[in-house]
Amino acid sequence: MQLLTQQRISLSIFFFLSGFNFSSWASRIPTIKSALSLNEAELGTILLTMPVSSLIGLPLSGWLVSRFETRIPLTVAFLLNSICLSFIGLANSSFTLVIALFLFSLSMRIFNISVNTQAITLQKQSEKKINGSFHGLWSTGGIVGVAFTTLLVSLKVEMVPHLTSVAVVSVVAALLSFRFMLRNDRSTSGNKLAFGKPDPYILYLGLLVFFAAVCEGGMFDWSGIYFQQVVREEVFTAGYLIFMSFMALSRFISDRIIERLGMARTYVLSAALIFTGICLSIAFPSFWPAMVGFSLVGFGTAAVIPMTYTLAGASTKYSPGIAISLIATFGIVGMLIGPPMIGYLAHAFNLKVSFIAFAFAGIMLIPISRSFFKLEKALA
Repeated sequence: MQLLTQQRISLSIFFFLSGFNFSSWASRIPTIKSALSLNEAELGTILLTMPVSSLIGLPLSGWLVSRFETRIPLTVAFLLNSICLSFIGLANSSFTLVIALFLFSLSMRIFNISVNTQAITLQKQSEKKINGSFHGLWSTGGIVGVAFTTLLVSLKVEMVPHLTSVAVVSVVAALLSFRFMLRNDRSTSGNKLAFGKPDPYILYLGLLVFFAAVCEGGMFDWSGIYFQQVVREEVFTAGYLIFMSFMALSRFISDRIIERLGMARTYVLSAALIFTGICLSIAFPSFWPAMVGFSLVGFGTAAVIPMTYTLAGASTKYSPGIAISLIATFGIVGMLIGPPMIGYLAHAFNLKVSFIAFAFAGIMLIPISRSFFKLEKALA
């Protein structure tokens, strides 16, 4: 087997398992909410832990990918993330849940920067675009994770054995995959941050990631609650599952869509799908319209972050690891604002009205992407 193929398979396993782990946690949010008797505002406040922790982890992750081969922080962070997943299931109070989520999110941030840096390096070595397929595997892992959770919920399996078993499998798979990872990928230039006036190239990409993160992160955290409280479905994971399914489908074909339409038009298409899907779910809050709406949102959000990370890797000012770390900061701020904001809006008004924020975030992709490509053309 060719070395590049081995490296791609190993990296694919990490992307898949990361999606599986994250969806295992996210699809259990309604269970945690009920177990700890949290209202929407309290849950929103607790969810603030994750983006705050991620923001704290950004300088560390940027330093690690510039100091070591990415396979080192990637694997160590993933192992810690898997262990913390089991701690989430063991949390029996708001305080212990916050501690578990803090460590879970911190390790996830280091992993995400490392794995995306390695993905972009592999794509540069490949003869075709492959970054979208990596993110498609993350979403596929998410689908399998939420489907597995749905099965366990229907069988009334408790959360502790569920999350613990997922953690054990992930640790074993990561240790087996480590030796096949890409080596000698440490960047020798572009590793220092330049303080002062923001680089407009990075700024526009960061804003695109920010609004995508508001939509994507919000749907991760609130789609199950929406189906439970607004659509009133007993199997509340249905909305999350359809969202993740169409996100995975879109990511597997996003590279072809980009080649056919170009990145500029793909951003416009993504915005239109997000806006339409959210509006449909709000206007007709019943099972099938909401399922169609959530599928459109999943299809729309899917391409934005991998496409933007690819553009970040082309920065002439920063190395791929530092560029991704910088724009990931905007994504963390999006997650810092998005999910908690939905909780507060839902508490003040109702959950259905609060979802209007996602529609606004989606449509903002159009003017920002147009401004970016005008800048890119001017710099060429």
